[in-house]
Amino acid sequence: MTPPAPRNPGPSWGYQFLCLADYALPEFLFRPLRAFGTWIALLRMPAQRRASRDYLTLIHGRPATHREIFRHFFAFEEFLMLKLRVANGQPHRGELAPDATGFRELLASGEPALLGTFHVGHSDLTGFLLGRQEQRRVFMVRQRVGNSHDVDVLGARFGDWVKFIWVNDPANLLFALKEAIAAGGSVALKCDRLEFSAKTAAFDFLGARRKFPFTIYHLALIFNVPVVLCVGVPAGPGRTSILSSPLFRPQAGARAENLDRAHAHFQAFLTRLEAELRTAPELWFNFLPLNPAAA
Repeated sequence: MTPPAPRNPGPSWGYQFLCLADYALPEFLFRPLRAFGTWIALLRMPAQRRASRDYLTLIHGRPATHREIFRHFFAFEEFLMLKLRVANGQPHRGELAPDATGFRELLASGEPALLGTFHVGHSDLTGFLLGRQEQRRVFMVRQRVGNSHDVDVLGARFGDWVKFIWVNDPANLLFALKEAIAAGGSVALKCDRLEFSAKTAAFDFLGARRKFPFTIYHLALIFNVPVVLCVGVPAGPGRTSILSSPLFRPQAGARAENLDRAHAHFQAFLTRLEAELRTAPELWFNFLPLNPAAA
């Protein structure tokens, strides 16, 4: 028996309703309606609510309040609303943070790269913004799920520059990555969830040594392309600030030495990311149990 296809939480008509309400209602009426819908979602999603509570409790060092959990859910809903608005034509720009040296170097070189990102803030928009603004071909590695209207409409609007590689068919994944890089495209992979990662490693994050996907660096050695880690954070109306690591470039020499450098590269960015989350905890959009501690 074929297992059911994975899908996003919520009703199948939810995205279309948000788009229609956004068109028909003024913001001073629509925003309270979104807040009410967020309370309903919070009540109907116990697993996500529990994950949010555990994460917020850990990052604050005390039990999370109901208000903080609501703010976490509402921040995610507001980002979903932003994606739908951008897909429907609302102007939005990605701007490099002053210290985003790796991303700036990558744009100047024009070479293909592996873009490691996380379920944080506006990160789901960075690939679309990079493709349209800089006219760079970007291949986003994603899991195909049902009820993903936001991805569908963004893909349609930015389809000239952004394509998807679906991990649901792992047998063809390596070949698809090779084709994308050979075509001069950059490949964007998420580096925080373990579901489809063949390689993991342990890093210091939120008070423990936790397992994270490490496949991106093994791919860098296979294809001899650089890695840059990046996230997008809100920077005011119509703007996303892109934070990035320095470039990691594979070097001639022993594989173990390259992987040691890669480990240090990933850890440095995770440390930067943790500092960002301690300032704005609601930007962590992983409503799942935290990455497990390494043995």
